[in-house]
Amino acid sequence: MRKALEDIKIADFTWYVAGPFCTRYLADYGAQVIKVETSKYVDGVRPYPPYKDNIPGVNRGGYFHNYNSNKLGITLNMQHPKGREIARKLVMWSDIVAESFSPGVMKGLGLGYDEIKQMKPEIIMISLSSKGQTGPQSGLPAVGLHLAALSGFINITGWPDRDPSLLYGAYTDSIAGRFGAASIMAALVQRQKTGNGQYIDLAQSEAGIQFLIPPLLDYAANGRVLNRNGNHHPAAAPHGAYRCQDEDRWCAIAVFTEEEWMALCRVMGHPAWAGDARFVTLADRKKNEDELNRLVEQWTVNHTAEEVMTILQEAGVSAGVLEKAEDLHRDPQLAARGHFWTLKHQEIGDSTYDGMGSILSETPAELNKAAPVLGQDNYQVYTQILGLSDAEFIELMQQGVFE
Repeated sequence: MRKALEDIKIADFTWYVAGPFCTRYLADYGAQVIKVETSKYVDGVRPYPPYKDNIPGVNRGGYFHNYNSNKLGITLNMQHPKGREIARKLVMWSDIVAESFSPGVMKGLGLGYDEIKQMKPEIIMISLSSKGQTGPQSGLPAVGLHLAALSGFINITGWPDRDPSLLYGAYTDSIAGRFGAASIMAALVQRQKTGNGQYIDLAQSEAGIQFLIPPLLDYAANGRVLNRNGNHHPAAAPHGAYRCQDEDRWCAIAVFTEEEWMALCRVMGHPAWAGDARFVTLADRKKNEDELNRLVEQWTVNHTAEEVMTILQEAGVSAGVLEKAEDLHRDPQLAARGHFWTLKHQEIGDSTYDGMGSILSETPAELNKAAPVLGQDNYQVYTQILGLSDAEFIELMQQGVFE
């Protein structure tokens, strides 16, 4: 079976999360991706936990593994003049050049878009920087946690009487990576029609802001500012995460309609609460929400989270377990769709990787190569793909070009 993007070649100069996430999408659908690193400044998530068997190391970080599967990995010292020559060879081989450095870094290496399009006019280049290539804040170096704050997410996350809560992980990176893959696909379609390449300037913060459209629209139309409100919802009660049986087990419950409220009362064994003056209408329930939440949790703590979810869903009430990572690995729905793939990594052995979440009927995504250890594919890439002889490879290696 042919892969959807098997004829596409990508020179991947990205690091951290957004860029590698973007190129991994394309790699999973068949694109040949060569990830370029240097041992002098390894990818920032290489040494980042969690680690397999809790043993730290630059080849053992779980985040790096998950964002760099299906890629060939090389090391290249682009501070060395001959390293830049090799980088230009790689550009000539590729259809797409991806990078996620601060603006100006690639240009300083002689690999900015204006330079590489002179070498190959049909090239597509994408830059995934924090604030984009233009504007007064374009030079701001930042990662996903900073950008989640600058984009407005952290200020609306948490409880009204507490400081804002940090979002777990690089939230805007996860959004920007997907937007980047979609942008590249659009550029490929345009090139197929016209033969012309183009430059994609993606600002990670602006990609993230797309997920804040409702509060932005509410402010523009009504002058209302969304503030931290915990798990409360203006049009639902009860609405929150409720403690269940066993340690640190929770179930989310959301009641929007009167029918759902009456069903919840019946399931909890208190049908009379539906007529209680404190809870008759949504307005009443919102007014007495703290007491309502306490009463609901008195019921949920006597059941497992899975029991609460099943009982309520069968009664027509929206409910879902707050799943941990270990729950996801046991999830029958994810198992049925083959979401998790197991690949054998050169250093840590078998390791689990996330699938794409979408299944193309004719050209499905496949995971067939674990993330590379540092410099794992140097010989293959430099000799078999870029055409260096063995003697040239050894000479350049001795000169420090492949560090």
